[in-house]
Amino acid sequence: MALNLTASANPRQLLDVGSKLGEGAFWDAERQVVWFVDIKQQRLWHYDPANGSNAIAQAPGQIGWALPADNGLLLCGLQDGLHTFDPARQSFEKLMDVPGEPAHNRLNDACTDPWGRVWFGSMDDREAEASGRFYVFDRGEIRSAGPSGIAITNGPAVNAQGDRIYFTDTTAQTIMVADLSPAGVGEARVFADTSALFPDAYPDGPVVDSEDYVWTALYLGSRVARFSPDGELVAQIEFAARDITKLCLGGADLRTGFVTTATKNLEPAQFAQYPHAGSLIGFDAPVAGFAQTRVRLG
Repeated sequence: MALNLTASANPRQLLDVGSKLGEGAFWDAERQVVWFVDIKQQRLWHYDPANGSNAIAQAPGQIGWALPADNGLLLCGLQDGLHTFDPARQSFEKLMDVPGEPAHNRLNDACTDPWGRVWFGSMDDREAEASGRFYVFDRGEIRSAGPSGIAITNGPAVNAQGDRIYFTDTTAQTIMVADLSPAGVGEARVFADTSALFPDAYPDGPVVDSEDYVWTALYLGSRVARFSPDGELVAQIEFAARDITKLCLGGADLRTGFVTTATKNLEPAQFAQYPHAGSLIGFDAPVAGFAQTRVRLG
């Protein structure tokens, strides 16, 4: 039976930002801040857990993620393609389109690997058509890589060694895994079918910890879940928010969990039941994460 770590994890509201669709939590080890977005309100946030300071930048479109790059900029996934964001100037600049993406799609979630490549997914903004797929951005070039034909993509997430990558098909309640190397990615296979474990919830944004275990957010599930490297559910942590979208592990010791949440599907009467909905939530993790590699832009 999976351990319920809620009491020891001390879940807490860090920042009440009223996100409609919070996403993209990513720990910036160099700046010691967490970046996250509100896709529907087109907002890019950063939060400093050392002093609670935070700031917001308005994006020029729906923004799914923002990842620190090796030149002081951030690489961001917007509905119309890849943009850079300059924190000093608070400005976005279009970098490139994602070839072949239909106009009704948008970009949703992403991660880096140890070589500075960016793995990201697209999806139907209406969450209906299975038009989403996964891509890799490798020093200025984009190519399709990983599963395709997915309505709602989430992840990817790469482990510290860089030999495994996890892809999530949210609608199918399935997390997949594939072998990874500097040369590319292998065939994806089922890692965990969450439908039997959480029949009314859907796996959302994942992250891998320093012990090679996989954490996933659970949309409609009010929790995150931790899986062993062989796909066994080992622990879960519950929150005062229903729609959990993404988590990362950061903080000075890499043992603070940062969790994004959503409100876009909540009825007004449900906000009292889920007082932390739309917030950035923190928790004490039982194991550390690891510092993510910065994007290599070119």
